[in-house]
Order: sequence, then structure tokens, then C-alpha cells
Amino acid sequence: MADNSIYARLIVNPAAGAGKTGKYWPGIKSVLNNVGLRFEHDITEAPGHATELARDAVKKGYRVVIPVGGDGTINEVVNGLYAAGSLNDVSLAIIGTGTGGDYIRTVGVSRDFHEACERLVNHPTSVTVDLGTVEHTHNGHKEKRIFANFAGIGFDAEVVRATTVKFKKLGGFPSYLAGLLTTLVRYRNQPVTMTIDGKKEERKICTAIMSIGKYGGGSMFIAPDAEINDGLFDVVVVGDVSKADLLVSFPRIYKGTHLTHPKISVKRAREVEIISQKGIALQADGELLGESPARFSVLPSAMTILV
Repeated sequence: MADNSIYARLIVNPAAGAGKTGKYWPGIKSVLNNVGLRFEHDITEAPGHATELARDAVKKGYRVVIPVGGDGTINEVVNGLYAAGSLNDVSLAIIGTGTGGDYIRTVGVSRDFHEACERLVNHPTSVTVDLGTVEHTHNGHKEKRIFANFAGIGFDAEVVRATTVKFKKLGGFPSYLAGLLTTLVRYRNQPVTMTIDGKKEERKICTAIMSIGKYGGGSMFIAPDAEINDGLFDVVVVGDVSKADLLVSFPRIYKGTHLTHPKISVKRAREVEIISQKGIALQADGELLGESPARFSVLPSAMTILV
């Protein structure tokens, strides 16, 4: 029997999934109407618009907000809820239509939107999840951002830059592959000072990833042992690997076997600070944010998701 007590605001990003969400939306809307969900919806018009719409949904009194899109859309909506001071008052549900579907894979939302919609109305369960914060630099100014799944600094952020700036029109895996190969040619490992839960170390790194979820970067099994509600990041650090080694070892990340590499380490931590002489690119949930210095912190049990 449909749970008509749910009255939701949907935030639809038609550009998500290389434009596929816009094509899926009429079908999603039809399914939601058929299963009896009471809802209104907004369509995003530009990057960052989902954050504004999420804040607006809170002001209008909605207690369930549903991003329809990918990890970037989820990120914007979560930041809107955080800015409205309503993470404890509003539940998130997700209809995942993005390219990678990394976050929904971890939290247990079906990639089949028919199934996701039906379950949301008829068999919803709730899960409490951690979120992350990152304080960083952007165009010379200090900024703060919330992330749901993972954040990274170094090589992975440069891949995001290349993919979104140069090759986005290719869509999906082709754009990522082009970004990866371009970054591999140009990138240089960087010396940093890392402080992990108060323990400082100087080292040269390829990349450092602070994971809440298990998957990132489009189906990469980055942090196989990560838990979304343990109050800790799984901090995966790829050290000073050569380009040849990185290229040969890279496929292992899709199976989660990369953690046995001698130059890859994983630690659990609540806070991570990364300082470098040269600004190093930073991303969160696949969105390019800015650069180091950066401080990452866990917000334990910060949000409820209906799955």
C-alpha cells in the first residue's frame, strides 16, 4: 500500500548522465504518479542551481527532498540542505540517473528508476549516513563544502578537471578515459605535509582520497572496507608511484585489489589536513572545487536517506 504521508520535492538535473536524465524524466514522473508519490518538482538550469532549489524546498516546508541525477546533483542538494541548517530535519531520497552511480551503489538505491520509485513509496527504509566537510582555497579565497561520497586531492582531481573541462562532450567512459590519459602524460607527483588525526608526515603523493563510500570515479572500488556510518574516512593514499606503474596498476582499482600495492596505504581517520607549497587540485563527489591547502572532517551520522 502506498505511503501517502510522504510529500516530496524532487530536484531534477536534466544534464546529469551526459544529458540522459532529461530524456528519462518523463518516464520517471509517470512511474512516480503511478505508484502514488505525492510530489512537486523543480528543474535545474545551471551548475549550482540544485543547491538553491534544496534551500528553497526547506523554506517551503518539505521534509523529503529527492535529487534526480548523479553524484554531482546529490552533492549540490546536500550542500543546500546543510546551508539551510536542516540536515537533521529533512530526509534525502535518491533517484539515480548519473553516469557512474557510485554513491547509490554504496547506500543501496537501485539504478533501475522503476524499482527505486516503487520501493521509495511502498517499502522505504532509512539509513543514517556520515558526511564530509572540506575547507579549501578557491581563487584565493577560503571556502567550505560538504560531500557525501568522497573527496580527493592530486591526480584524481586533475582527471576530473580534464574530463569536465576538455572532454565532457564525449560523455561517460570515453570522456573519463580521455581525461585519464591526458592527465597521466602531464601530471607530476607532489610533495605534501599530511596530518591524519594529529599525526604529521612529509611525503610525495600521487593522490589522496578521503572516502565515506566504497565507490568513486565511475565504478572504481576505491575503498572496499569503507562504512558510510562509522564516523571515519577511509583515507586512501597513492604514494610516489611512477607513471608506468600507475598505468599498469590502475585496472586493479575496479576490483578493489589496489590496496595491496606497496605504495598505496589506507588509514581510518576523522580529520585530515593536506598542505603543499604549490596549490594541488581538489575535487569532491566528482566536482572540481579548488586547491590545497585543505582540511577534511567527518560529520558523523549527519543525514538520513530513504532507500
